[in-house]
Amino acid sequence: MRTRQILCPTDFSETASHAMNYAIEMANLYGVSVRLVHVMSEPLSEYHYGIAMESAQQLDRQIEAAAEGNLDKLKSQMLQELNDGLTVQTVVRKGDTLDQILAESKVGEIGMIVIASHGHQGISHLLNPNIAEGLANKAKCPVLVVK
Repeated sequence: MRTRQILCPTDFSETASHAMNYAIEMANLYGVSVRLVHVMSEPLSEYHYGIAMESAQQLDRQIEAAAEGNLDKLKSQMLQELNDGLTVQTVVRKGDTLDQILAESKVGEIGMIVIASHGHQGISHLLNPNIAEGLANKAKCPVLVVK
């Protein structure tokens, strides 16, 4: 763990912010850097009713630019709390969230994944894919799930 990075996926939610605090604590404890990743989901269709845009590609660029801006803000916050010498890398990926986080975990010597659980229960749990649960089952490294 002391030679690897911590991967911290984020969807910019309050729960993800809480998990980010755990990632910072773990990074400081082990003296490792953090890789912050956001996965842009594929649109449900090419038709984005009510959104003024020239093309689906333009929408993708706008969403990616917004994600990169949010990641830069989080990176600045993290760097203030990380010990000297530790770094934060930001990555934006596109596609299936679970698949993209698993792929990112294989890049850059990831020693641990710290991810938020949204805690869906009952029918909501069945209707919403549980990314944290999928990661815990499929990742090759330890996964810390934060509520």
